[in-house]
Amino acid sequence: MFKNYIKIAFRSLLKNRVFSFINITGLALGISASLLIMQYVNYELSYEDFNENASNVYRIKTNRYNQGELSTEWASGVVSIGHLLNEAYPEVQRYARLTSTSGVISKGDIEFMERSIYFANQDAFKIFGTQITDGDTENALTEPNTIAISESVAKKYFGDTNPIGETLMYNRDRPVQVTAVFKDVPDNSHFKFDILASWSTVAQGDFAADANRVWYWDGYFNYIELAEGTTPEAFQVKIDEFVESQWGEEMRNVDTWMDFELQPMADIHLYSNFIGEAEVNGDGDSVYALLVISFFIVLIAWVNYINLATAKSMERAREVGLRKVLGSQKGQLIRQFLTESFLVNLFAVILAFLIVALVLPGFANLTDQPMSMALFAQQGFWFGLGVLFFVGTFLSGLYPAFVLSSFKPIDTLKGAKLTSGGGGLLRKGLVIFQFMASVGLIIGTYTVYEQISFMRNQELGVDIDRTMVINGPSVTDSTYSEKLTAFTEVMKTDANVENVVVSTGVPGRGVGWNAGGIRKEGAPDSEGKQYRVLGLGYEFVETFDMEVIAGRSFNKEYGDEEAKILFSRAATKDFGFANPEEALGERIFFWGQVYTIIGVLEDYHHTSLKENFDKLIFRLIPNANNFYSIKYNAANTQQVVQMAQEKWGQFFPGNPFEYFFLEDRFEEQYEADKQFGSVFTIFSGLTIFVACLGLFGLAAFMTSKRIKEIGVRKVLGASIPSILKLLSTDFLKLIMVSIVLAIPIAFYGMEQWLNGFAFRIDLYWYIFALPALLVLFIAIATVSFQTARAAKANPVDSLRYE
Repeated sequence: MFKNYIKIAFRSLLKNRVFSFINITGLALGISASLLIMQYVNYELSYEDFNENASNVYRIKTNRYNQGELSTEWASGVVSIGHLLNEAYPEVQRYARLTSTSGVISKGDIEFMERSIYFANQDAFKIFGTQITDGDTENALTEPNTIAISESVAKKYFGDTNPIGETLMYNRDRPVQVTAVFKDVPDNSHFKFDILASWSTVAQGDFAADANRVWYWDGYFNYIELAEGTTPEAFQVKIDEFVESQWGEEMRNVDTWMDFELQPMADIHLYSNFIGEAEVNGDGDSVYALLVISFFIVLIAWVNYINLATAKSMERAREVGLRKVLGSQKGQLIRQFLTESFLVNLFAVILAFLIVALVLPGFANLTDQPMSMALFAQQGFWFGLGVLFFVGTFLSGLYPAFVLSSFKPIDTLKGAKLTSGGGGLLRKGLVIFQFMASVGLIIGTYTVYEQISFMRNQELGVDIDRTMVINGPSVTDSTYSEKLTAFTEVMKTDANVENVVVSTGVPGRGVGWNAGGIRKEGAPDSEGKQYRVLGLGYEFVETFDMEVIAGRSFNKEYGDEEAKILFSRAATKDFGFANPEEALGERIFFWGQVYTIIGVLEDYHHTSLKENFDKLIFRLIPNANNFYSIKYNAANTQQVVQMAQEKWGQFFPGNPFEYFFLEDRFEEQYEADKQFGSVFTIFSGLTIFVACLGLFGLAAFMTSKRIKEIGVRKVLGASIPSILKLLSTDFLKLIMVSIVLAIPIAFYGMEQWLNGFAFRIDLYWYIFALPALLVLFIAIATVSFQTARAAKANPVDSLRYE
């Protein structure tokens, strides 16, 4: 019997080649797109899966307040909190405390600039699930001047020899001993490091004691592992009580409050974007938005099958009637039609597999994920493929099977006209659903495009064009200031170089220097506030074309400039000045010193337009060694780079020459949004393509059912446009209904997404009108292609008796 089912199913598919092609192609596209998106989503959700302890590990986020108002949220917060909680509460099984550094690591002639170095305590290995493959597993990070290195770093410096016990040089003047080698940190970790140096290397003398008790040192990562059975909610209460008992009175005296928030380690990658993050994290909302698209695109493909199968049910009525007369039971008929669905889905899955294999490398490059053909060796891939196959077989085949098997043989064999009111309503409902999804996704795509374009093209308030930035030297000596001056002067002698300025930070990354307790001279400690601080060299303001809205910027012609300070407009407002001019001449207490405000700068976008204007204070640091910004003539970029590299080696020998172009670095902030927009656009386009594929098939079938009506109308004088209008009206009504229903849903969704941006577009009418018109045009073109053929056909052919 099963063999017979297969044979009949093949005959049916071959007899209806066009509809079989539409169904198989639509399902294959839907399944392949769904598989690719689910692979992307699965990877984003897999962060920390390699870590067996991750479910019990929490990062301690620090929130700081100015006079009761939340001012800063730190991923890398207070230095002492992890240590103190570990001492105070048995619920804390272990803790990790880390702070980042960088430097030149060398072994003889082998020398590299290493930027993923962290000082850490021994428990960091267990907290992060890092496996030590060689060396001391229990005490690798207990002694000063000891380090653990990754397998990649070991290979880089030692080749195939055993590095345990060997010595490396840090910044050429500090020997450090290798005590352990660990496996490379997986890509799906929110915290990546290549070298861990012992905490005792940096925490010595008074610093070591202070690091275990003070509450006002930021910039340190703290992780704790809670004992089994301890809920984060219950322990959060204990943390609040601890802060009150430990530092409450001291913080109230200076009116600067803080609290701590537990972040589950597994949630950090998708739901954390705070000051001092170790890595650029993902976006949970975007990930789940793509998951919704994957659901819609495969669902629309199944809907196509249901629509076409039920529409063609009238053609197969006599077949069903004859089978029933010859003794077929309803169950046998259902199995017959489910077999057809099985074959369609099987061919679609095979085609989808080939599509995935073909486009996977390009998709991996687009999403910047380490996906490869190894995907096909994963159990999850085959499980997902199997689920889509079996669910698709039954979901898309069950309803048509019941419809087809329910016809009464007496009616079908007498030639009575069979109708299925329920089936007609279902088809209309499914068409509306398909195009609701299509319209909504295109509106979403257009909104994402408009928002990204808005952010990229908005005036920043600072000139970042034609700017090459060199990472400052890690190894310096007492002659650094003289070398800096000489390097600057030599570079400026080149006609292609406009200026060279130094700073502690540059646009494109958050300002890492946060300073608290800043207040007017003579004001009580309780009036102190926190601000982000940027150290500038002379002419930085002029070089970057920053607008001075009151007073002046730093100038060598004035004396004692290092006792002067600049504010941004947002900082003056937060400080309580009625206007920028009122701030001029005010004396500010800043970490034990008093500075005079000499100028106010207009707010500018130091980071992306996702963030609001930061409250910035600018100090003069003429010998800063973090960044050297070189303004140059864009026509001779390569010449400037070559000259800079040559002079760098001359004045700062032994320091790696690392540079970037500021405009490119600023654009990197939008990479995740551009990537999301590209993926969203591709799969939204696939969704409407699959929807139109189904509409094409449905229009072809419905047109064929009215072919004699069209012939009669043409004989009676109907024009081709009138026939086109007649056949298209029903479909266009459904499309209009789908547009009306999709717009409010899309508006709500996009409004929620845009609320995540400090600077955003408004949802103007054209953002909804253009996608709606596009879908309407595509639908009209799809339907008209079929109806035009019928309308132009010779009526003699359609009216000739069989």
